[in-house]
Amino acid sequence: MNDHQKRLTEMLLAKNNELSYEQARTWVELLWDDFETTYAKAGWEYKGSEMAERIVEQWIINYGDKLHEFVASNPKYKKYLIQ
Repeated sequence: MNDHQKRLTEMLLAKNNELSYEQARTWVELLWDDFETTYAKAGWEYKGSEMAERIVEQWIINYGDKLHEFVASNPKYKKYLIQ
């Protein structure tokens, strides 16, 4: 999973220059965990890290350039993302 997350972190950094490496890595971890948790709560069979990687990659493509704005509207994540 670390190789997947490292690649996704680098992808996010290329998409959003407002984030530090640590913040981008945290975002990838949060998105990955959110996908796996939501998938499990829905009762779906786990499809492996490749599926999680594809979903997080799609979220980065769609929303990666705006993730740094998310903290302002969602203080729940502030503790994870503010340095």
